[in-house]
Amino acid sequence: MAGQAVQSAAATGLPEGQVPNPATVAANHAYTARLHTSLEAARPLWLRYEADGVCTAHQHYAWAEGIVARLMPKGADVLIVEVNDAATGAPRMLVPLMRRAAFRHRVIEWLSCGVCDYSAPLLADASPWTRQSAQAAWAAVRSVLPPADRINITGIPQLISGVANPLALLAATRDSLHTSFGLAIDGDPETVLKRLCRPSFVKAFNKDWRRIERLGGVELVEANTPALVELIFGSLVRMRLSRFRELGRFDLLTQGTVVDFYRNAALDGLSDGSVRLFGLRVGEALIAVQYLLVHQVTVHALLISIDQGAVPNVSPGLLIMGKLMSWAREKGFDYFDLSVGNQSYKEHMGATGSALRELCHGITVRGNAVSTALEVRNRTEVFVRSKPRLLKTIQGLMRGLRRLRGGPE
Repeated sequence: MAGQAVQSAAATGLPEGQVPNPATVAANHAYTARLHTSLEAARPLWLRYEADGVCTAHQHYAWAEGIVARLMPKGADVLIVEVNDAATGAPRMLVPLMRRAAFRHRVIEWLSCGVCDYSAPLLADASPWTRQSAQAAWAAVRSVLPPADRINITGIPQLISGVANPLALLAATRDSLHTSFGLAIDGDPETVLKRLCRPSFVKAFNKDWRRIERLGGVELVEANTPALVELIFGSLVRMRLSRFRELGRFDLLTQGTVVDFYRNAALDGLSDGSVRLFGLRVGEALIAVQYLLVHQVTVHALLISIDQGAVPNVSPGLLIMGKLMSWAREKGFDYFDLSVGNQSYKEHMGATGSALRELCHGITVRGNAVSTALEVRNRTEVFVRSKPRLLKTIQGLMRGLRRLRGGPE
């Protein structure tokens, strides 16, 4: 039965290709796969996996719904693949993908559009995966996907809440150039920093906290009303864009659609707590903002912005991170995810790094050529960022070009 496709409309009596529910079923010796071409078609199963299975907050249905509604390119296709056990019919996982047109080719990617740090399927339960079972499940997934020139799935964590990620086990998957960081947190919230973080971080945190306390009125504020969401999120965008312009770095929040996505997700999160927004306020001024995603026992620190010049000789980012670790532990969370990136403060805190994986390869000749070109570009970027002087020179050139074009620095 390997590779044999069966159209789900075979017995509907409709003309070939016309189906009441656009899904395709395929089977191999171990797994069957069904393709859903809309979120709504997969919604009942998705919500069941989200509630009772294993996934990350980046794969919440509401998050994916916002991606499809606000961020998907025109003409892109939603591809949600349901994988079941071939012998028993038991559900195994849900794989959210999309297909979009790129420069003269088509690419299948994770359903992310740049706002999911992690590409991880939703698993039905915590049953273990092996390289063999992962390979068979992926073969079933591939058998129902529409034609494309290449596959480009990045940000694949090796574990999903302690369970091996089937995508990370695939033979074609390789280590990426990116690392995620996080800390397991336990015990008394009042002493979580002292017990779990590096002494140098704790010393710096305590020193900076005493400095801002002397200014009076320091407070960690949660955006728990629509008005506070608008206020604190607006500060996040303003501070972040200012900071990134100063550093000469691109940020997704320069795009209005992305800003709308995050703002609406924060407003929607007021009802279920899946999105949390905090500001660190001194007097009437916000000096740092942190945007969080929450799922089960894990907090994901997603977006952070700071006003570095608000209080001299104080690190607002260090302070809000430390306070939120204590908050997370007080609320019963046991893992604080610091997201993707090799920023120095993460190791300074004592976080543990884990290399992410990626599944990036061509399917056609054109797809192979594009994959090779992108690999060269990515490695060149990593090389440049590892050379501070070269990076500073290039950033200066980019700022100069923006000035010549009349754009913001």
